[in-house]
Amino acid sequence: MDWQTSADVAPSSFITEAQARTLLGKAPATGAWREGDPVGNRRFVGIGERRFEAGGRLPYARIAYESWGELNAAADNAVLVLHALTGDSHVVGDAGPAHATPGWWGDIIGPGKAIDTDQWFVVAPNMLGGCQGSTGPASLAPDGSEWGTRFPFLTIRDQVDAQAALSDALGVERWAAVIGGSMGGMHAIEWAVGRPERVQRLAVLAAPPVTTADQIALNSVQIEAVRTDPLFQGGDYYDAVAGDGPTRGLALARRMAMLNYRSHSELNERFERSWQSDISPLGAGGRFAVESYLDFHGNKFTRRFDANSYITLVEAMNSHDIGRGRGGVAAALGLVTARTLVLGIDSDRLFPLEGQRVIAAGIAGNIDGDVPVELVSEYGHDGFLIETDIVAAELQRLLHGEESAG
Repeated sequence: MDWQTSADVAPSSFITEAQARTLLGKAPATGAWREGDPVGNRRFVGIGERRFEAGGRLPYARIAYESWGELNAAADNAVLVLHALTGDSHVVGDAGPAHATPGWWGDIIGPGKAIDTDQWFVVAPNMLGGCQGSTGPASLAPDGSEWGTRFPFLTIRDQVDAQAALSDALGVERWAAVIGGSMGGMHAIEWAVGRPERVQRLAVLAAPPVTTADQIALNSVQIEAVRTDPLFQGGDYYDAVAGDGPTRGLALARRMAMLNYRSHSELNERFERSWQSDISPLGAGGRFAVESYLDFHGNKFTRRFDANSYITLVEAMNSHDIGRGRGGVAAALGLVTARTLVLGIDSDRLFPLEGQRVIAAGIAGNIDGDVPVELVSEYGHDGFLIETDIVAAELQRLLHGEESAG
């Protein structure tokens, strides 16, 4: 559950006047990609009717994805890269009319890079329920109106089922590697537990084996922030003009979430008690620099995301428990046959290292025995997106080490 755009994962910094000017004008009611918008690098695959764990269904769904490199004749060089909560399929490439932000892992994927697209066929889908091309709440239902809050409740397993359908459509029976960070890491480990025969290598970055009560509590207040915005209108806001959508609630939810994406030490050291301007925040109407920082990124987020989709995906994250219906976490981890890299971040307060230690200890094929790689970083949860040199080196160990027997 991280920032997931290259522009946002840089070290925290003061908001400049030039940055503030980029948000002039009213935000649209939704930042979702809509039919008729520029397609950019997206490709689309229909995956037919979907039925879900909680009993809901979609009569038809599609997955938007981007890819790099070529699938070889044996179809054994495919790598699946799974994004976090607010990410999308645009992992590599520039921003433009079709893509609001540059690719979020461009330092990792490409010719000659850690995930070398001269060797690997890399696929990055937008998760089901998302808002950047895959079927989600902002998509049109059969009656011609957006699904909105009628969109079915999804679990992590439902989303992985959709990714498996995409895999079938692409002709990939077994992934050479499934790699995911944060919420994408939840998907990755679900792949390896639920479909071990389809995963040769696995990378779980800054993700837990279950969503804990503490994490559900944090998610619940974000959902409530969106729903209590008067302009949310029960989720029926898609016809609203710019400025009349639930952007205030969505921005507030984003600000809440951001407090767990970075470490307290980074925020304290970079901002201290600095003011944003010469106007005092102590009763004179000014602002602390850290307040402006949160406001800017919260408001920026509303221009590329959808409020209903945010709720749908956060609730899916709450469903995450690899041990559910499988005899518990330990039994589920015992099902994994993939050669595995588990990486956690020492300053991560969203998904602390304790969770990665459980995963590493439970997977027989972990390349570091019963412990995870512990990335030392001041950047908290977002470290797996910022510390790209270290992450790249670890991924190379996974991809080029001894093959798994599984």
